[in-house]
Amino acid sequence: MNSTELFRRMSQLRIIPVVSVREEAQAVPMARALAEGGLPAAEITFRTSAAEGAISAIAREAPEVLLLAGTVLDVPTASRAVEAGAAGIVSPGTNPEVVAWCLKRGIPVLPGCATPTEAEACLRMGLSAVKLFPAEAVGGAALLKALSGPYPQLKFMPTGGISPQNLGAYLALPNVFCCGGSWLAPQSKMDAGDWAGIAALARQALDTASPEV
Repeated sequence: MNSTELFRRMSQLRIIPVVSVREEAQAVPMARALAEGGLPAAEITFRTSAAEGAISAIAREAPEVLLLAGTVLDVPTASRAVEAGAAGIVSPGTNPEVVAWCLKRGIPVLPGCATPTEAEACLRMGLSAVKLFPAEAVGGAALLKALSGPYPQLKFMPTGGISPQNLGAYLALPNVFCCGGSWLAPQSKMDAGDWAGIAALARQALDTASPEV
């Protein structure tokens, strides 16, 4: 899947669940629960030792789920993530080495940006989509509105502080193609095996993202 295809799919979903998997055995039922709720996607963060195994298990057993690897801080982690089955790489900041490695191999990459300087650096590297992180802490919707003036060609996936309460406001912005949300698969529900609860959170998020008129 190339960058154009991946970002088109992400824009169709509108919300990408951001998940830190503590136990590999939780990965597949969590992913299937999100898909059951209408969100067949997950950004598995490399904040736990189970991340690589979780990506591999989901890619093997739930191939309908769009898989991204998050919190990728270096090239070796990016390589492990792609080998495990991730379709794209997401980082909290802009690491030129990771971006260059991905671009050379045709792997979609979303580096994190929080300033105009980082936005311009990503544009110079040939990127058209980035992650705004940590979105709420660095200015949220107000910052995105300000960045849309000088950088109308750049699309953002805001992540960090996104919630059901502000999701609609972010998705209404023309330079936002999707949002990342960490509330959709909370550790408490995964530890309890509450897969129905995770599916319900996904359905509620979709209702917020696409309210009936």
